[in-house]
Amino acid sequence: MPELIIKREGPIGRIVISNPSKFNAMTLDMWLGLPKAIEAFDGDRDIRLVILEGDGDKAFVSGADISQFEEKRTDKRAQEHYNAAVATAYAAPILCSKPVIAKIAGICMGGGLGLAAACDLRFCRDDVRFRMPASRLGLGYAVAGVNRFLSVLGPQNTMDIFFSARIFDAADALRMGFVSKVAPRDTFDQMVDEWCSLTAENAPLVLKALKKTVNYLLPDPDFSDIAPVSTAIAACLASEDYREGVQAFSEKRKPAFRGA
Repeated sequence: MPELIIKREGPIGRIVISNPSKFNAMTLDMWLGLPKAIEAFDGDRDIRLVILEGDGDKAFVSGADISQFEEKRTDKRAQEHYNAAVATAYAAPILCSKPVIAKIAGICMGGGLGLAAACDLRFCRDDVRFRMPASRLGLGYAVAGVNRFLSVLGPQNTMDIFFSARIFDAADALRMGFVSKVAPRDTFDQMVDEWCSLTAENAPLVLKALKKTVNYLLPDPDFSDIAPVSTAIAACLASEDYREGVQAFSEKRKPAFRGA
């Protein structure tokens, strides 16, 4: 059953995203539950930092559970509800006052890539495969999400991974600055545990102050004239291409987009 597994290991809180049969794809209930889990750790004085990780070694998060799209994103109201749940989940690691670390193994794609981007730091195994397939699904990506990628990757790398929808590896992610540490399978857990244990020993108020300072200093675009962008994104969700993209993904075939 898809679920979020919550673990407390001394000063470290772990949220394990568990949907192994679908490479830990996020269901709507999981998107809705993630902010609550992070908020609970944020309010726990004994927890110094939070780790997000996937269940098993095959995936961090492969994306949203697209099998739910026909049911959960069928009309404008349903799309707005689903999109709001995803946006709130993405915001949760950023709003958490404590460091939030993405521990990435296996596949990290789509919604998983967006969730990882929202974390403060990303550590990955050297055999990870990353991808942002929005343009293959006909899916217009939210402005706040694109802005987060710009903050992490800069404009060239952001447009590269979004335009091409290509698969990229751990070495490429390290070069682009998406991850800060890479380790092979046999030492990956140890590397993450050692870094987290070291950080958990440090002054909590300093960790919180630094996170608040960094987020304050990150680029803050002017959203006062965002209507044309929102209209363009909404047109993607209302398009035949979007329906074709979802259907093609489900049928495991190449989509045939028409630009309408």
